[in-house]
Amino acid sequence: MSAPLSRWARVRPWAALLLPPAAWYVFELGLGSVLKVDCAPVGTWLGLSWGAASLLLCALAAAIAWPCAQPAGDQTPPRAWLSRVALLLAGIFALAIAFQTLAVLIVPPCVN
Repeated sequence: MSAPLSRWARVRPWAALLLPPAAWYVFELGLGSVLKVDCAPVGTWLGLSWGAASLLLCALAAAIAWPCAQPAGDQTPPRAWLSRVALLLAGIFALAIAFQTLAVLIVPPCVN
């Protein structure tokens, strides 16, 4: 009989599943709200640094999900499945954030 899973081991796939959409959502709303107040810093340093931080959060989610993606003796198949979905979502949201960061760098933010 195997030992019961720790709380972190049970929450790990869910944390990895929720982190990329939350990073993208905060990236979208955050830059949008800053853009309404003052558009100048969005195109220079703020857009790039916020995009890089959001990409790092997606990478963190992938790192959290990676050890659980292969079913082991102590985990159930749904945990491995959720971890694989989290890896897929981390890639999809990282791609969206990367393209939006690139758009922030290409399109001038103060164009009316």
